[in-house]
Amino acid sequence: MKRFNLALKLLWRDSRSGELTLLLMALLIAVSSSTAISLFADRLQRTMNLQAAEFLAGDLVVATPATIDDLWLEKAAELRLAQSQTSEFASVLLENGEMLLAAVKSVSSGYPLRGQLKTNDADSEHDTLVKQGPESGTVWVDKRVLPALKLKIGDALTIGEKALTISRVLSYEPDKRGDIYSFSPRVMINQTDLVATGVIQPGSRVRYAYQFSGDEQALATFKDWLKPQLNPSQKILDIHEDRPELGSALERAERYLGLSSIVVILIAGVAIAMATRRYTERHFNATALLRCLGCKQAEILWLYGCQFLVLGLLASGVGCGVGWLAQFGLFELLKSLLPQQLANPSWLAVFFGLITGLAILLGFALPPLLRLQNVSPLRVLRRELEPLPTSGWLIYGLALAIIGTLIWRYTEDPKMTGTILGVGMLALLGLGAAIYGLLLLARKLLPRMGLNWRFGLQGLLRNSQASISQILAFSITLTAMALSFTVRSDLIDNWQQQLPEQAPNHFALNILPERQQAFQDQLQQAQIPSSPFYPVVRGRLVTINDEAVQGRVSKDTQGEGATQRELSLTWAAQLPDDNKTTAGGFWQAEQPGLVSVEQKLAESLNIKMGDQLTFTVGSAQFSAKVAHIRSVQWDTMRPNFYMIFSPGTLDNFPTTYMTSFYLVDTQKNLLNTLLKKYPAITILEVDQILKQFKMILTQLTKAINLLLYFALAAGFTVLFAAVYATLDQRIYEGALMRTLGARRGFLRATHVIEFGLLGTLSGVLAALASEAILYALYTRVMHIDYRPNFQLWAALPAIGAICVGLAGYWGVRQVVRQPPLQVLRR
Repeated sequence: MKRFNLALKLLWRDSRSGELTLLLMALLIAVSSSTAISLFADRLQRTMNLQAAEFLAGDLVVATPATIDDLWLEKAAELRLAQSQTSEFASVLLENGEMLLAAVKSVSSGYPLRGQLKTNDADSEHDTLVKQGPESGTVWVDKRVLPALKLKIGDALTIGEKALTISRVLSYEPDKRGDIYSFSPRVMINQTDLVATGVIQPGSRVRYAYQFSGDEQALATFKDWLKPQLNPSQKILDIHEDRPELGSALERAERYLGLSSIVVILIAGVAIAMATRRYTERHFNATALLRCLGCKQAEILWLYGCQFLVLGLLASGVGCGVGWLAQFGLFELLKSLLPQQLANPSWLAVFFGLITGLAILLGFALPPLLRLQNVSPLRVLRRELEPLPTSGWLIYGLALAIIGTLIWRYTEDPKMTGTILGVGMLALLGLGAAIYGLLLLARKLLPRMGLNWRFGLQGLLRNSQASISQILAFSITLTAMALSFTVRSDLIDNWQQQLPEQAPNHFALNILPERQQAFQDQLQQAQIPSSPFYPVVRGRLVTINDEAVQGRVSKDTQGEGATQRELSLTWAAQLPDDNKTTAGGFWQAEQPGLVSVEQKLAESLNIKMGDQLTFTVGSAQFSAKVAHIRSVQWDTMRPNFYMIFSPGTLDNFPTTYMTSFYLVDTQKNLLNTLLKKYPAITILEVDQILKQFKMILTQLTKAINLLLYFALAAGFTVLFAAVYATLDQRIYEGALMRTLGARRGFLRATHVIEFGLLGTLSGVLAALASEAILYALYTRVMHIDYRPNFQLWAALPAIGAICVGLAGYWGVRQVVRQPPLQVLRR
């Protein structure tokens, strides 16, 4: 206790004298930033998933072609989960001598559990938000049903054997899906009227969906209980698996939020290391005195270690509080952009912020502290410094391991963690060697420079080890900042390129070959932009190298979903624009018997180049050799396929065509004309899904912009920590030069030149490191097209020179103000 009390007294003395101000500030910003980002990212991710759950009308959905066991519903009720049910089927409507094929959907009283329906009265352009479906005896219809069947609001619409009153026009339903049961126009009825219609008979094709919502733990318990009881035709749906176009966007956003957290941690770690280094150097004399009074090396390390542990707990606690308040401020600023229902803050994220602060402090502060235990008692007489002990490099390895653990925790991606650490370490070693070579080259240029430039450059060369560490610190900071802004911009640009203003919002399926050209001509005549027309053959993958495909399927994987249903197979002579080759080569001429497989499906089913795949189409079978593997951007709203065959492979099978096209709201009535002229064609409307998708991306973009300010705050701590790390030496050297006749203006000029050169060199090296890391991240992890960013090469050196120059000038301004005699006496 006596030693601990001594540690507290020393800590209190240092805090009053300002010794720990910069260190405390760096740690406080690090913890508050990481806590705020951790809380914000956690809440945002859970909020976005909550909002994305609106596309399913519930937190968890069981999709099945038949009604489920009552025991499942009883189990859900036991776990206090809210429930609703929908049934979808196709039916022909006959009214006023007109016929229309429609999609009928019956809904229970609790539907939807998530999201809201939108309706209007046909004459109004403004929609009304409704929290449940139509009442018994009424029906809601798509707007195009009225002119197609010559009806109006209040008229009766007969579905099967039941006449229902049209009460509203249905304009939006959250879980409208892009499959055969959701082609427009839509009709919605109450579940209590379903039996009276008499439409559903034994053998009818109906898709049932059971929605559940409630506590996350209860949902997880129900899902784990339910999974083993599912048959192959039943599936549990969630946002990442059921909506690949939404899931990939959320996945990219989550990865970027993790990257932002990594940036702040790295920058803050550099600031803490530099601030601790100055702290330890200013305590060499006091430590030597303690050694003279009998303190052993282990006691010295214990004494300072206790101080830093207490400091870390206090600063981390305050930082967690600041981070807690900061994330509330972020959500308040984004109030108009975010959903009304936000996920609650997680105490686990706060606790993780506390642990993060301690890990950063110990990982980056312990190496400089190890120098204190090796201070010799003779230092009270001789100003000798002990070199960094060998064990210190082991601690740096520990710091690297801590950073790696934090990166993995934020991203949950081992591949990204390995990429960042591996490329980062190689870049760091390369940067250190490059800096040393540049300093050697600069030494040869000294005789040819003017006096101010010569002294400014000598400030870098005099202590090359300190200069290298400072340039590395600035380079890491600028690199991290550049990565944040560049990745953010490229992600947003990538999303916008995939979803331009006229992204396809309708799909046309089942186009007969003899009507394909006429349909295409009609779209062109109406000046409707469309995607290419793709031939489609419905088939099922059955074996891989004569092994049943079920033997390679894992539960809840992409392969499971693709093998339990018929796939849309197509052929093409050229690789689609949105597809990228990852293995093999796409065929250049007609070579029947070859197939290109989507990359994620290939990984899920362990399909490799040269494998033989067997498919069934109806009662016929055929095989194809895997000659190409490609990545697919599923969120382009254009037709995409798991399997693309070489021309000639599918010639013997019945074929239809599909395409997607963009249609403005004022042209909606054209759909009725198309359906009447081409009754066999199925048209899917996805414009509401597209609008909600873009809204989610807008929200994420705004949130990402605000997260960058935390990285900026951490970056400024590095600047001032680096400046103050050599402040004592500069004050002493400035006093000597003032004594020898140097003027204040001369000293100011040399300081500006020195720090300007530091910033310029850091900027050049940061541009080099940024390009290397961006190339690795884009090509290996995030699967985004890499293009050299020449703006970085111009911007980073200029930003480095200005920011580091101004920070250095401000930080060392007291060097020229202090009287030389007073400094020399100290």
